[in-house]
Amino acid sequence: MDVELLLKAAIMGVVEGLTEFLPISSTGHLILAGALLGFQDEKAKVFEIAIQTGAIFAVILVYAQKILAVLRGLPHDAPARRFVTHVLIAFFPAVILGLLLGKFIKAHLFTAEVVATTFILGGFIILWAERRSETAVRIERVEDMGWRDALKVGLVQCLAMVPGTSRSGATIIGGMLLGLSRPAATEFSFFLAIPTLIGAGAYSLYKEREWLSWDDAPLFGVGLAFAFLSAWVCVRWLLRYVAHHRFVPFAWYRIAFGVVVLLTAHFGWVNWHA
Repeated sequence: MDVELLLKAAIMGVVEGLTEFLPISSTGHLILAGALLGFQDEKAKVFEIAIQTGAIFAVILVYAQKILAVLRGLPHDAPARRFVTHVLIAFFPAVILGLLLGKFIKAHLFTAEVVATTFILGGFIILWAERRSETAVRIERVEDMGWRDALKVGLVQCLAMVPGTSRSGATIIGGMLLGLSRPAATEFSFFLAIPTLIGAGAYSLYKEREWLSWDDAPLFGVGLAFAFLSAWVCVRWLLRYVAHHRFVPFAWYRIAFGVVVLLTAHFGWVNWHA
């Protein structure tokens, strides 16, 4: 396979891994990166869906010990069953709305105006969320969440169906506004990503299966590997970051990136309908 194409796959994998779990939207960054690399055909869209799996494997590896403990405890441990139940409750709204609105969103909302607006608006929401008083925190740990808290976070996650919103941004910042501490909101966002991204990816790949070919295995393998490695680094860094820092820098980054989206669309540098 063409070395240049494999290099593009590696770059796209790094972009996916670094942006999937930060509150800055991987979708917008992948569109921009794909346009700059000339990697925007139908196969590229399937590729972008597939490499999410690499990013999810990174989360599974980071939390492998806790995930195994929960799985072992399911038959007899009430806290383990409660934890899994909360993740599934939070996952359920995205399943329903995704099936109902997926085609409409793909057909009408992948525009520069929508992406830029959600980037900029999301930045201001993060700034607002970070101005809240520490007394607003009700839940310090994921284990302290109730099923209503999980459902609310799941409903907020549905906002990420709008391109440029950011799934992690919606769940982390939404969780904070709902009373979760910054570390608890971040950790729950990671766990919720496992069924959400695996489910969405599997469904999308099934629908687009005619674009899959064994000849592209090296391309997908490189993308998956680099998405995994970059996401692993990013997740570990983010967990340390949220323990002592706020998300304000990401807010200003989102606002600046939203302006970049408008400029690239205005001058015709990027096809944001791709």
